[in-house]
Amino acid sequence: MTNTGGRKPDEGERYRAILETAARLICDRGYEGTSMQEIAAACRMTKAGLYHHIQNKEQLLFAIMNYGMDLFEEQVLSRVQDIANPVERLRACMRHNILLVTRGWSKEVIIILHEHATLTGETRAFIDARKKKYVDFLEEAFAQASQQGLIRPVDPTVGAFSFLGMVLWIYKWFKPDGRLTDEQIADGMVDMLFPPFAAAGDASGQAGASPLRMVPRAPATGTDSEDA
Repeated sequence: MTNTGGRKPDEGERYRAILETAARLICDRGYEGTSMQEIAAACRMTKAGLYHHIQNKEQLLFAIMNYGMDLFEEQVLSRVQDIANPVERLRACMRHNILLVTRGWSKEVIIILHEHATLTGETRAFIDARKKKYVDFLEEAFAQASQQGLIRPVDPTVGAFSFLGMVLWIYKWFKPDGRLTDEQIADGMVDMLFPPFAAAGDASGQAGASPLRMVPRAPATGTDSEDA
């Protein structure tokens, strides 16, 4: 752990540094493949010193995930929850969420995704409850967008989990040194699911007539339908 300006870190800073260091190791090696001794060494602490802050390995994992949820709420939800237009809310939410997953400092969030089944009992229930709040947030936005005719009718749960499936799988394939930057990926995915012209109307000038609203036309009647 580094210290800037020669100031002794307080307990809160030291604790966050332990969580961030442990998160990096667990992301690289997996939860089962990372020992408390290795985490202590990476934190430049003795194993006994580490246990002064952390009771055991599962409690450490829970603390990392809880910290990851704090980061998520700060970096994503707090920035979008007051956007009135539900489609714009979803667009902004998707973009912030993608960047949170792809940026190097968000290892705690990746652990929430990758080690989601490792926790047990009350700790797992607590993290699951925090994650459920995000699902509820997305379901409400999809429901509002459907009700206002801004997107085609969709079951809010289908919309929410489709959204999450696109966003949360990115950590599996995104390469920081790849052809596309995370900004380009975020913009492309947002525009694919929520076209920016949806709110402005289609080429014919009809407000709100976006591809997301298109439904099959009713069968034509008369000779035209017979000749088709």
